[in-house]
Amino acid sequence: MIADRFADSLSELSKSGNLRHIPDDAAPELIDLSSNDYLGLATRSDLEEEFLAGAQPSQLCLSSSASRLLAANQSPYFALEKALSALFRGRDALLFNSGYHANSGIIPALTSSKTLILADKLVHASIIDGIKLSGARFTRFRHNDLDHLKRLIENAPVDAELLVIVESVYSMDGDKAPLQQLVELKQHFADRMLLYVDEAHAFGVEGEYGSGLCETLTDPGAVDIIVGTLGKAAASSGAFAITSPVIKAYLVNKSRSLIFSTAIPPITAAWSEKIVRLLPELSAERSRLKDISARIAEAIGSSAPSHILPYIVGDPAQTILLSKQLAQKGVKVLPIRTPTVPPGTERLRISLSAGLTDNEVARAVNALKTIGRPQ
Repeated sequence: MIADRFADSLSELSKSGNLRHIPDDAAPELIDLSSNDYLGLATRSDLEEEFLAGAQPSQLCLSSSASRLLAANQSPYFALEKALSALFRGRDALLFNSGYHANSGIIPALTSSKTLILADKLVHASIIDGIKLSGARFTRFRHNDLDHLKRLIENAPVDAELLVIVESVYSMDGDKAPLQQLVELKQHFADRMLLYVDEAHAFGVEGEYGSGLCETLTDPGAVDIIVGTLGKAAASSGAFAITSPVIKAYLVNKSRSLIFSTAIPPITAAWSEKIVRLLPELSAERSRLKDISARIAEAIGSSAPSHILPYIVGDPAQTILLSKQLAQKGVKVLPIRTPTVPPGTERLRISLSAGLTDNEVARAVNALKTIGRPQ
């Protein structure tokens, strides 16, 4: 029976320590070090109350009831795209339902039979799925290895259209792409190369105004497509692409995840607009997040590449055990296992928030210092 295959697969996952479950609600007393609420905005009841008190009826609709191309109430989406455009120095913005919808829709839309995709080895699963859906030729260069990328470009067919894809802050390791060097590399191949940067874990957190690491570039416009998500530091839901007017219009006509999905609720777009307009004012939260990251990194004997700190264990069963030990000490850090990360790199992914109190940080530091080291 077909169902036997499913049961056998689940049994193998259980034996290897890689069986997943949707977790129950976390106990309220646990200090959450697994959230993507990087700026602590998701728990800001004052912002929610302010939003609801000032919202117009058209902004409070709970369903769009149609795809973006058919929805009758477009004003909340236009307002959010306008706010995003202002944050990104006037570049065009286009909304998507999620980061997964963005990556799985944009990449196939941009590619053709002439395209060669060159993606960093550690890009997110949604990017890999977008690459597979595209049907384009692709290869992956060693993580943050620009020499390897350059060799691949130089060895590519002379008529190939190149799409280079990286993340600005990597979701599992917390390290950063060498964006300035990538832009400089692109200058040598500008006539046939597009640079695509996923800012999911940098949006809101990096840059003076919180728009991400591309903001720090000498020429942010050299990045052809910037993807960001609204469900992490922005405490909302949805995603967006920042690009040129031509590419935006092309995506509206070619991106299947945009065309064939019901749009996010207008109330979600209106809330996101409020947060996007607030982001430039949140330098104190960004500074606090960096301070917390440094303190937690010291506790685990690591550098602090960003607000995401990997505690590499290397064994799924041991990773689960350490996660349980931390929970017993009042700290929630969930185990990350294969296939999210390669076998042998199983880890605790410590994901930090500016909303943590000094007391919570001190308790988390104490708990992390006392757990058993990886075997």
